[in-house]
Amino acid sequence: MKTNNIEGLSLFEINVLIQQGGRFVKFPFIISKMVKRIKESNIYFIRPNEGTFKYALKHFFLNLSISWRIFPYGPIYVVKSLFYLIKGGKDYTETILKDLNSNSPLQATI
Repeated sequence: MKTNNIEGLSLFEINVLIQQGGRFVKFPFIISKMVKRIKESNIYFIRPNEGTFKYALKHFFLNLSISWRIFPYGPIYVVKSLFYLIKGGKDYTETILKDLNSNSPLQATI
């Protein structure tokens, strides 16, 4: 899955930004194409003093314009999207950080 907003950052810089309050978040939305349903956005790295509103608003309007038509779960996902818009997204920082640190080529073996 693609992670947005980490272009040009090293693993060390990402760890420092997370210690200062940065986090990785996703925003739920649903698009239905016959059988396949896409339920979450890409992962966004939110820097310490950055708000999530601009990222969440895009996904909320996507839900508002498309998802409500999907019966019976569409309206539920619109409400869920509004909840995560207010909350600031689903936090995946620990999961992503574990994955990044375990796949780091710079780890020293003792």
